Amino acid sequence: MEKEVAVLYKWASVLALITIFYNIAEGGVSVGFGLGDETVSLFGFGLDSFVEVISGVGIWHMVRRQRKNPAAVPDIFERQALRITGFAFYLLTFGLAGTAIVNIFTHHHPETTFWGIIIAAVSIVTMWILIHYKVKIGKALRSPAILADANCTKTCVYLSFALLFASIGYELTGIGWFDSIGAVVIAGFSWKEGRESFLKAKGIGCKCQTNCP
Repeated sequence: MEKEVAVLYKWASVLALITIFYNIAEGGVSVGFGLGDETVSLFGFGLDSFVEVISGVGIWHMVRRQRKNPAAVPDIFERQALRITGFAFYLLTFGLAGTAIVNIFTHHHPETTFWGIIIAAVSIVTMWILIHYKVKIGKALRSPAILADANCTKTCVYLSFALLFASIGYELTGIGWFDSIGAVVIAGFSWKEGRESFLKAKGIGCKCQTNCP
């Protein structure tokens, strides 16, 4: 039984690492194409992915801690990672919202949002796969924290759908505010994620979680 539990925690750690490295790759590609094509929604999506890396490191550390002692409370490293994540999300919120508003009034048009469609589609598939296996392992380990992480990963899916909608909308119509509205929606999710990060750092239950560790 202990061997089975050890294997499950090993896979939980692998999933956390996959999430981290995927977000690094996704962030780099999104920021690169976002800058090149002057697509604020894709650029913001990429920055959000980079912030998720900080959160992912905290989750990976949490899994390692729980492997040794499932009943242990979050340590200083995890709480600090959550605070940094929350602050970064708040900065991203104001930056994206401000840029989007300026773009709306200046009638800015991105060169193309094709890559936003591709990246969003890949992200949706990848995140749903990660959610599936995180839930499976979380249930097997009876770990509310891992299940909560899986549930919170759904926010990444919502962000991807927002990017997909904005990107398709612009490609079909050529109306520039589709890109800006997509950025505003992403900013809204970033604010929500920032708030929940600070709540988790304080040990307060979050909307995306059934039971914060």
